[in-house]
Amino acid sequence: MKILIQNGRVIDPASGFDQTADLAIAAGRIVAMGAAPADFSPDRVIDAKGCLVAPGLVDLAARLREPGQEHAGMLESEMAAAMAGGVTSLVCSPDTEPVLDEPGLVEMLRYRAEKLHQARVLPLGALTVGLKGDVLSEMGQLTAAGCVGFSQAEVPIASTQVLQRALQYASTFGFVVWLRPQELHLGKGVAASGPLATRMGLSGVSVAAETIALHTIFELVRSTRARVHLCRISSAQGVELVRQAKAEGLPVTADVSINSLHLTDADMGYFDSRARLTPVLRQQRDRDALRAGLADGTLDALVSDHTPVDADAKALPFAEAEPGATGLELLWSLALKWGQEAKLPLPQVLSRITADPARVLGAALGPLQDSVGHLAVGGGADVCVLTTEDHWPVTAESLRSQGKSTPFSGYELPGRVLATVVGGHLAFEA
Repeated sequence: MKILIQNGRVIDPASGFDQTADLAIAAGRIVAMGAAPADFSPDRVIDAKGCLVAPGLVDLAARLREPGQEHAGMLESEMAAAMAGGVTSLVCSPDTEPVLDEPGLVEMLRYRAEKLHQARVLPLGALTVGLKGDVLSEMGQLTAAGCVGFSQAEVPIASTQVLQRALQYASTFGFVVWLRPQELHLGKGVAASGPLATRMGLSGVSVAAETIALHTIFELVRSTRARVHLCRISSAQGVELVRQAKAEGLPVTADVSINSLHLTDADMGYFDSRARLTPVLRQQRDRDALRAGLADGTLDALVSDHTPVDADAKALPFAEAEPGATGLELLWSLALKWGQEAKLPLPQVLSRITADPARVLGAALGPLQDSVGHLAVGGGADVCVLTTEDHWPVTAESLRSQGKSTPFSGYELPGRVLATVVGGHLAFEA
């Protein structure tokens, strides 16, 4: 299919390209940026006047709920949500049922996703068998099956020795380990430790749960030189430790979720289970530090932390409700909201959800490196058309995800996705 996207402001943060131009797509590739060839006859013309034309968004944290948890989210519904959110590439967690610790399961998931011709699904394999923290998974076989890294999801490894061995093995073969820093015994609460959690009678998660885990990870990285991606940093102290580690030259990257970037523990309201999230929402000083860390590059990427949750699992007392919120369809709007409030240039905002997460993935993308996170003539055509001026209401009816729970319900958010192109295929149009 030949597609011509006309009159938009084309921004490619990876190369610095930023100008009003046409984008011509044919045979799954970008054939022109600027003026379309004179003999180019498009099958579909998209008028992007007054809009941004950007690389497809890259989300480093999305749970798809397949296999095993289809009651919370079918692959079809979550892929539709990704397309409506402009997310053309997403990294999915291994904590499915069964756990993604066998090559056959990874291949099945990738096959199912590819059959839908929508977002590119980049699975993380389980770091340990069954995520039990005892026996290392077959990382080589899982990589061959398509895994881009290895993770324990929300299950911290109790044994530092096992984690050390995992990092040693990953370092030897150039694999990337994705860890959410949370100490096993201190991280079992349901709200951030502080006056609000105390008044509400909720068990708390202290900042030390994150910082102790970070200190441990950094010590192991120093000795193994393994590359580690830190998932969803949540505290001011965590941001500072990441900043120091990067200054030291440790091979680490980090991200932050849209929830922690915009919300605080006060948004729990009167035990609102929509704000029952992992990591927990912390205080305003933490949110401010996260926003500053994302702006200055200490935190490399903004993620949706998309976790669709069944309505019944949210209709429980706060402490018993299942943590998680839908986020794929909110990623662009909440990135834009952050950028507007921080008065940041649009290329910098877009970089945190396109070029920078693609850089985190790096060589793990393999042949997809020319398609993910940037626009270039001859490169793969993963493109989205975005607005910046209009607003839309976040309601259950406006979300395509099977999971309707989000703490942003009722918000009027800026910016919409008008069209999403994946591999030259027009997968979504508003």
